[in-house]
Amino acid sequence: MMKYVDEFRDPVKAQVLKHEISELVKQIPSAAERPLQIMEFCGGHTHTIFRYGIEQMLPKSIELVHGPGCPVCVLPMGRVDDCVALAERPNVIFTTFGDAMRVPGSKKSLLQAKAEGADVRMVYSPLDSLALARKNPDREVIFFALGFETTMPSSALTVLQAEVEGIKNFSLFCNHITTVPTIKAILDSPDMRLDGFLAPGHVSMVVGEQPFQFITANYNKPIVITGFEPLDILQSIWMVLKQLAENRCEVENQYKRIVPVDGNEPGLDAISKVFELREFFEWRGLGSIDHSGIRMRGEYALYDAEQKFTVPNLKIADPKSCQCGEVLKGVIKPWECKIFGGACTPENPMGALMVSSEGACAAYYNFGNLPELLAKRKATKPEGEAV
Repeated sequence: MMKYVDEFRDPVKAQVLKHEISELVKQIPSAAERPLQIMEFCGGHTHTIFRYGIEQMLPKSIELVHGPGCPVCVLPMGRVDDCVALAERPNVIFTTFGDAMRVPGSKKSLLQAKAEGADVRMVYSPLDSLALARKNPDREVIFFALGFETTMPSSALTVLQAEVEGIKNFSLFCNHITTVPTIKAILDSPDMRLDGFLAPGHVSMVVGEQPFQFITANYNKPIVITGFEPLDILQSIWMVLKQLAENRCEVENQYKRIVPVDGNEPGLDAISKVFELREFFEWRGLGSIDHSGIRMRGEYALYDAEQKFTVPNLKIADPKSCQCGEVLKGVIKPWECKIFGGACTPENPMGALMVSSEGACAAYYNFGNLPELLAKRKATKPEGEAV
């Protein structure tokens, strides 16, 4: 049983797993015809893969596809505009996680709105926002609630706490999104040819194993719930390959030290009490996905910023030069986007995937060999096409 973080980064164990992965690939007939595509859904996995050079350790016959599991990255531009509109209302304190501050809207980001005088504050938890509401009873405090199932319980429990205390100047601008409909939309995409999945560990900690069963039952794709350390990733890739080699298709849990089979019951109870599914929700780069977002139930309208205040709720298209959608679906690699590393950098992000440290583009930019990637893109461009 491992106890310390350095045990999950042991280079000797990593080399053993590397060897075992190489041997397993030889037992999978389709790997001789094309690269096996394994999608890591979570942005935290993408970050680990690049930070520790895991992709470079793998045989050429394995291709990692970077999925849309960064909730900041899939936030559509129109929802950012709604945030800015709420933040610029008089008498409002608008609170948000730090990585959402710089996501570009059609005209400005929350950080730019703050620079222009809006009271936008970074918090570490919705409970921080509730504390602000207690201290400022004469002002409206709005928390920008976003994230997958991982962060839904904290938002729901904060609303329930506000209700218990009778705090009426606190509300959520709810942009929480769900994992399963998104994976289904990816699997239904005609562009995709995935062989297996690494399931998000933090989401699974809340929802458990059962929600992923449809991937094996309906799509015949192996999936492994995965932790976030380098050895977690390598072991999970090995587990996916083991299933492919043995012609099995199951939901397996590599992250058993954290993820219970049935998830987190108190967290799930709070989610179901406060939230309900939207009919559809717009995703940046992926379009509208049915039942992929949640909203607050009618009985909690007092704490729902969309019902308390007027928001523009406009659909704004991404800049035509930005190819975040293709990257999110795994159709192209980040470095293949024509503005990657040029017009779009972490200091000046045009696309959402360059904003968050968990975004695939930011990971490639910060941990990849940028000159080599740009040279590779230039070499693959048709003659006469601008880089």
